[in-house]
Amino acid sequence: MEKEINCGVPVTELHHLSGRIGMYVALISNGQMATEVNQRGYDVVSESRGRISVKTTAQNTYVGHFSFNPNTLDQVDWISALKIDADEMEIQLLLDTEKEEVLELMRESKGQYTFPMSKLTPTPESSKPIKYVNEVQHTEYTVREAETGTFEILKGSESISPIKPTMRMIAKEIGVDLTNTNGNTKNTRQLGASVIHALQDIS
Repeated sequence: MEKEINCGVPVTELHHLSGRIGMYVALISNGQMATEVNQRGYDVVSESRGRISVKTTAQNTYVGHFSFNPNTLDQVDWISALKIDADEMEIQLLLDTEKEEVLELMRESKGQYTFPMSKLTPTPESSKPIKYVNEVQHTEYTVREAETGTFEILKGSESISPIKPTMRMIAKEIGVDLTNTNGNTKNTRQLGASVIHALQDIS
């Protein structure tokens, strides 16, 4: 997928690759893929979660919905929804719960049950302090790595967003390669880790 995206193919066109995300759900649920191709209603079978319907999105926003066939929804016990972050080359688990909890939020539309993605919009945990495990300085910039693996860049006391352009600028200034060993452009986490290690070595 990373190679296809670097060649300019939109992630939304990579259905032949994103469709394999069911294998990831099988892994995290200690289950296995459904035995039949295009199994009615579900994609994964897990001992702990039963029959799992897997939904995938590559959108950067929480606009739109996931669709379910009402004729096969009775075959489903559990619903997992995942987002492919093409910028970071990461899989984010948006929803992982029993079908009954999702049914309460579904609507009927054109013969389908739909679940609005707006219900999955993350809410900031403003009361929970962020713990940083690494912090380095470069000129007027502070680069910090949180324990979650995410990065933040401050210019003075002001947080910069998005951070990738600034991270790339810092990397170039200190001689950090922007590509990984496969020749693909590093995502923000890879680049951030390289920048922090380089600045720690310099200091």
